[in-house]
Amino acid sequence: MPLVLGEGEPPAGPWRVEPFSELVRLLAAIAPVPDHRPRIVAVDGRGGGGKTTLAERLRAAVPGAAVVHTDDIAWWHSRFGWADLMLGGVLEPLHRGRSVHYQPPAWASRGRTGHVDVSVESPLLVIEGVGAARREVTALIDAAVWVQSDFAEAERRGIERDGGDADAARGWHGWMAEEAPFLAADRPWERADVIVAGSAQLAFDPATEVVLAAPLAPV
Repeated sequence: MPLVLGEGEPPAGPWRVEPFSELVRLLAAIAPVPDHRPRIVAVDGRGGGGKTTLAERLRAAVPGAAVVHTDDIAWWHSRFGWADLMLGGVLEPLHRGRSVHYQPPAWASRGRTGHVDVSVESPLLVIEGVGAARREVTALIDAAVWVQSDFAEAERRGIERDGGDADAARGWHGWMAEEAPFLAADRPWERADVIVAGSAQLAFDPATEVVLAAPLAPV
């Protein structure tokens, strides 16, 4: 059954099952580790599509890797108006050869402690979240992955993740009212170097394998 995708997003394919190490190899070939900072890979896709799981698999596969979630940068700030925070707080310092020790502006005022920390010595930084590969950050990331997922499956996952009740459903629909037009305008799938199936229709082992497709051509 064909996936139900967002506005303007073409279906990827043909899909192929590969060892997860092949995805790591592809990303390393696309973006070798720079001399003075981590390789920066953005994992983008729709809410509930499997981005966080993929980012954690990449972290586990590359010793010393770090993950930054866009949701942490955007926390109590703006669902999608956070590009300046990601640039100024995370990406620009790394490009200057500096480690990141950043507290987004809403954290202190809302009583959230801690910081977003990334060592400049890390071999890989994965930026994960809806809009991770948005246009504003393209010049400062080294590779982009788009996780293609089915709308209904992503909704089921997202609502279940958030508690599975009526409040979770209302929160999900409020989020989607902003996510759908944001992605339709930004079209990050067109800039992705690799497409990963978040709603795989091929049998694969989620512990050791991944389902991949070639980059999508702009429409």
